[in-house]
Amino acid sequence: MPRTNLNDILIFMAVVDAGSFIAGGQAMGLSRSAAGKAVIRLEDRLGARLLNRTTRTLSLTDEGRMFYERGLQILASVDEAEASVAGQNSTPRGVLRLTVPDAFGRLVMLPLLKKYLRAWPDIQVEVSFTDRPADIVEDGFDLAIRIGATATDTGLIARTVARYKARLCASPSYLAERGEPGDIDDITAHDCLIFASRNQRQGWRFRGEGGPWGKAQGRSRLRLDSAEAIRDAALAGLGIALLPDFLVADDLVAGRLRQVLPGLETDDAKIVALYPDKRLLEPRVRHFIDLMVEELGHQGQARNRDASSG
Repeated sequence: MPRTNLNDILIFMAVVDAGSFIAGGQAMGLSRSAAGKAVIRLEDRLGARLLNRTTRTLSLTDEGRMFYERGLQILASVDEAEASVAGQNSTPRGVLRLTVPDAFGRLVMLPLLKKYLRAWPDIQVEVSFTDRPADIVEDGFDLAIRIGATATDTGLIARTVARYKARLCASPSYLAERGEPGDIDDITAHDCLIFASRNQRQGWRFRGEGGPWGKAQGRSRLRLDSAEAIRDAALAGLGIALLPDFLVADDLVAGRLRQVLPGLETDDAKIVALYPDKRLLEPRVRHFIDLMVEELGHQGQARNRDASSG
C-alpha cells in the first residue's frame, strides 16, 4: 500500500486546529479547495471518514479524533528528535583523533587537552605524537597540528591558530669554543642543526631591522627528524639551532642556551590546524580549534615577552 503523503496529514491537523477549511488552508498557504482535496485524499487512503462536514461546522469522527491524537504524538516525537539532533550537533562528543608534532604536543598540547577534556565530559581523545606528516583523511584523523604548514593537500583547510617566535640559539659551551657570530654572514662558518627535510636544507630566513629577507645557513653535518632532538643537540654543544620559542624559552631564561644575533628577525613559527574541508565541522573539532586559538595565542605572546626580556 502506498505511503500516506505527510503533508496531507499536516493539512488535516491544521484544518482541525483552525476549525475550517478556509482558515486551515491559509495556515498552510493553501486555498480552501486545496485543503479540502488533501483531507479527501487522506480519507480515501485510510478508508475512513475523518471529519463530519456541514455547511457551517466541522467535527471529528471517532476515527478522525484517534488519527488527530496520533498525529499530535508524531509531531511531538519529531520535535523531540530535532531537539536531540540539535543537541548532538552543538555539544562535543565522541572521539577526537589528533596528530601533533612530538615536542609541541607534549609541551603545549597536553595542558590544553586537559582543559578540553574537563570542559566536555562526553569527549575522548586519541593523539599521535609524531614529527612525520600524516595523511589526515587516509589515516582517519579529525585534525592535524603542524608547524609552518599550509594546505597543500586537496580538500584540506589550513587555519593558523598561533604564532611563536623562532630563536636562533646555541649553548654557551659551543659559543665559547667556536665564537659568537657577529652578523648573518658569519653563520656560514658554523655548524647548524637542522631538520632532516628539504625545506630546512634550503636555508634559514633572516632580515635586519626594516631590511629585505635573506637566507643563510652554515654546514649541516647533523640533521635530525624532531625539534626536541635538535634542542638536545644544541644543549650538548653540537651547533646552532633555529627553534620555536615554546621549545627553548625556558632554556634561554635559565642560560642553558643563548640567543644568537638577537637583532635579526626570523620567520615566526606558525602553528597550523589542518582538517578536511567540510560544510559542517563536527563540534568536537570546532570547539578544540577555538580553544587552541584562545589559549595558544595568549601563551605565544607571553613566551615571546619572557624570552625577549631574558
